[in-house]
Amino acid sequence: MKLSRRVARFNKTINNRLQGTYAWLVPPWLVIRHRGRRSGRTYRTPVLGFRQGSTLIIALLYGEESDWLRNLQAGGGQVVRGGRIFAIADAPRVIATAAAVELSNLSPPARAYCRLADKQVLLKVGEPRPGFGPHRGA
Repeated sequence: MKLSRRVARFNKTINNRLQGTYAWLVPPWLVIRHRGRRSGRTYRTPVLGFRQGSTLIIALLYGEESDWLRNLQAGGGQVVRGGRIFAIADAPRVIATAAAVELSNLSPPARAYCRLADKQVLLKVGEPRPGFGPHRGA
């Protein structure tokens, strides 16, 4: 199921601003920091992402037209999750939900959420950068 672009515009205008205040700190929420393809401006987009090892699984509820995905494909970015900053190691991989074997290792609620979307994005993240929390400076 793909949500309409109207819902995407509403979320971009209203919900992203509200969710951005806590998403960077409360997993499974995370914030994707990316640079605009044409403007060069830095954006922060809160999404739900489920971690499986060094891979984040994000449901594409709005389809592959999502600005954050297109910006990541064009120039990379970072992920802020649980107060820690992770560099995105590889280009995002978009796969069909039916073919996503990675979903089988998620919890039942996470799997159910991911199955709402037709496609998933798999992001490989590197080691966290020093920053917040008990591991800072490590």
